Amino acid sequence: MTEPLAPGALAGKRALVTGSSRGIGADTARRLAAAGATVVVNYRSKAPRAEKLVGEIEEAGGSAFAVGADLTDPESVAALASEVRARLGGLDVLVLNASGGMESGMGEDYAMRLNRDAQVGLLSALRPLLDRGSRVVFVTSHQAHFIRTTPTMPEYEPVARSKRAGEDALRALVPELDAAGIGFVVVSGDMIEGTITATLLERANPGAIASRRESAGRLYNVAEFAGEVALAAVQPIPEDHTRYVGDVSGFAGD
Repeated sequence: MTEPLAPGALAGKRALVTGSSRGIGADTARRLAAAGATVVVNYRSKAPRAEKLVGEIEEAGGSAFAVGADLTDPESVAALASEVRARLGGLDVLVLNASGGMESGMGEDYAMRLNRDAQVGLLSALRPLLDRGSRVVFVTSHQAHFIRTTPTMPEYEPVARSKRAGEDALRALVPELDAAGIGFVVVSGDMIEGTITATLLERANPGAIASRRESAGRLYNVAEFAGEVALAAVQPIPEDHTRYVGDVSGFAGD
C-alpha cells in the first residue's frame, strides 16, 4: 500500500475537489487538508454534509470551506470560479472527482453532460486560476478507461463510455496545459468498495461486486483509493499521464 501524503507536503497550497461532500472526494479532501492544503469542498446539493466535512477538517487542524455548484450548469460553475478567485486567488490542485450517470430522473444525456461536458467546462472556467506548477487530477475507473477494448457490465456501460469521453476530451488539452506548466494525470481504479456507484451496480446486477472482487483478488476501499488520488497531486506524472490503482491484468490495452 502506498504511503500517505506527509504532513506539510502541501503547506500553503490551494486545492479544489469536486464531488467532495462524501465518498472518495471527501476522503481525498481530508488527506489534502491533512497535508497542509486549504481545500475547497465542492458539492451539488448536500450543503449540510459538505459543511460537516469542513468542520471535521478544521477540528483536525486543517483549513477548508464549502462551495456548492451544479457542474452541468455554466452559470453555477462561473459562480464557483468567482468565489474561489475571491477567497483563494488561485489554485494549485484541481481534483476532478465528481461523476455520475446511474442516478434516476436526471435525463438520458446526464452521464455525458456530467462526465464529459462538465469536466471540460469546469477546467476551462478554472484554468485562469491554475498557476504554473499546478496539477489537474482526473479520477476514473478501469471499467471506463479501458471501455474501448474491454467490455463492462451493461448497466455501467453508458457511464463508462461517458467517462472515457471525458478523459479523452481532457487529454486533448494536455499540450495547452503543458505549455502553461500545468500538470495533468488520470487516476484509474478498479471498482471501489463502498462507493455509490458500487451500490447502484450491485442493486442493478446482484453479485457484480463479489464477482469483480474474486476476479481481481481484492478491491480497494474508499479510504485506500482516496489516498492514491491525493498522492497523484504531488507524485511525478507518468509518461502516459495515467496512474493505475489496483489490478489491471483483466483489461486489454486502451
